[in-house]
Amino acid sequence: MLTTEDFTHFPLRMWEKVLSKVKKAVVFMDEQCAEALHWIGGAAALFEAGARNLKQFSSFEACGVNEPKAVFVVSTLLKGRTVDIIKDIISLSHFQYCVVFTTVAHSVHLLANNVATELEGKLVFEQFEEKLCEWMGNMNYTAEVMHVPVVFAPVTQRLLLTPTFADLFPLLSPDLHSINAKRPEKKRFGSLVDVDFHSLPPELQIEIKSLASALNSMFEASGTREESFAVGPMSRLIAGELAKHPQAKNRRKTAPNKASVIFVDRTMDITGAVGHHGDNLVEKILTVLKPLPGHVTDVQVDMLELTSLQRTPNSQTTLAPGCLAQTQSSTARSLWEAMLTSKQKDGVMEVRRQLVEAASKENLPIKLSMDRVTPKQLCSYIQLFRSSWGALESHCGVLQLGLATAQTLRHPSLPRWDACLAFERLLLQALGDSNFPAVLRQLLPLMKPRGGKDSTGMGLRSGEEDCGPDELILLLVYLYSLAEETQPADQDVEEEELEKLERELIGALTLVITQEKELSPLLQKLTGE
Repeated sequence: MLTTEDFTHFPLRMWEKVLSKVKKAVVFMDEQCAEALHWIGGAAALFEAGARNLKQFSSFEACGVNEPKAVFVVSTLLKGRTVDIIKDIISLSHFQYCVVFTTVAHSVHLLANNVATELEGKLVFEQFEEKLCEWMGNMNYTAEVMHVPVVFAPVTQRLLLTPTFADLFPLLSPDLHSINAKRPEKKRFGSLVDVDFHSLPPELQIEIKSLASALNSMFEASGTREESFAVGPMSRLIAGELAKHPQAKNRRKTAPNKASVIFVDRTMDITGAVGHHGDNLVEKILTVLKPLPGHVTDVQVDMLELTSLQRTPNSQTTLAPGCLAQTQSSTARSLWEAMLTSKQKDGVMEVRRQLVEAASKENLPIKLSMDRVTPKQLCSYIQLFRSSWGALESHCGVLQLGLATAQTLRHPSLPRWDACLAFERLLLQALGDSNFPAVLRQLLPLMKPRGGKDSTGMGLRSGEEDCGPDELILLLVYLYSLAEETQPADQDVEEEELEKLERELIGALTLVITQEKELSPLLQKLTGE
């Protein structure tokens, strides 16, 4: 019978193939693979397997004479920039043994090299092995190239994420225009639903093929024959590629287990992604704390309160951040599961309970309180561990999750969450009674720089509950995703009114953004700064 363990253990089994090759090697790894490893055990797993060092996958890295073995783990095709970096590292080093792991299957490499049919053996990998020996300077040295789908990050026992495909996004209307621009007029697609796989840009085809291949590997390892359902144009294409995968036909004939797989375009329910209606602690932690550099699934936890350091402008660069991925402690893992699956109030209560229990085990002088849980109270419990290095080390996982909770609850942007939730509810009510421009106009009064004059002109606004640029953009996306739910009006009049209003909103939002002292990661991505 198929169990959740069949899927959650799959990423670890794939990483075991990598770990079996890292003994006495220097490991070079790109950010996407490093993030997947982060939820398996991180760098510690490599060192426990015998790795000598772990380095960034970069042309600026190299090894000494006494480091003859290298292992490369990459999430990309063995083409272009990836090949250049591998060549640069090898040329600057003294390797005699190189192993390259790529998460991209050999069949996808054939597609990227415009080879239409599946060839016997692994021709592309074999040719790359010859190149590795050539770069090492001796054709008798050892080189291995293989595909291992280390793309899944087991965030919990029931949730796998794929950081490698974080940028894979559903097709939008501008994509349809781009696709049609390259086609004869008579063969242009009428809508996104009509778009077929072979009309997509080559880079997108490769990404979809890679995702389908990774899913097929997981189903094959768990002995699963899937029945796929798709909601949305992109999901239909992905499900179709999974169904046509070369190994899928044989797997479905022999696999003993059965599972339903539902692919959903996120744009089919964008309000669920941008809305503030979630009552979950982890959702708020992921929203308000800064992401770990190079990561999309974890955040930075300020560890200063576990030290005797004074808070200074440079203290965050002095001390390495903590994180949410706690794989070593079973207590921390169970706490993480509770935080992720419970309502915020229950999650916070569980954090306090675990901190009290940990302090009691270590005989620390904790003062119990049955009052409402506050960030100050959680920090006071956490700071007790500073006096005992052994206690701190034993409960480090729980302490990091406790700090993440405290830092979220006292974060200055948290009051804006409730303000956005209240405004979303008002907008939702207005959508049923008014046309779209009338509802959209209700956002104009919010388009003011934080700390500026309040709406009555009677002084400065506090800024705590003012919507910043990020929240304003989310409210716009929320509202536009519900535009079809508004009351119909005269189309020509509405279009003219909407165009004028949108120009006002663009101007107001631009002013808000230019008044920001520091751009958020979202704004940096949108503006290209």
